[in-house]
Amino acid sequence: MSELSIKVNIANRVYPLSVKMEEEEEVRKAAAYINQRLKELEGSFGVKDKLDLLAMLAIELTTDKGHGAEELAFEKAESQIHSLIERIDTALASE
Repeated sequence: MSELSIKVNIANRVYPLSVKMEEEEEVRKAAAYINQRLKELEGSFGVKDKLDLLAMLAIELTTDKGHGAEELAFEKAESQIHSLIERIDTALASE
């Protein structure tokens, strides 16, 4: 399994990541989803601070578990987000 070096933009910050080739699409989709929800939250609540928006999204993702298929989708998204956060932390620690 080869790894790729990619950069993802979350909340107007660029994060360099090393991902397995087969995980690249999922990581990029997770970053796009995060940015989409941040825009929606900003529009709904008028909050501009990116850290506040990220905190709001984190609360949303950990409390809005759906049922059935929605719950499975949530668990997959949650797993991807945790993986992305771990990779971001690793990348930031190595700078």
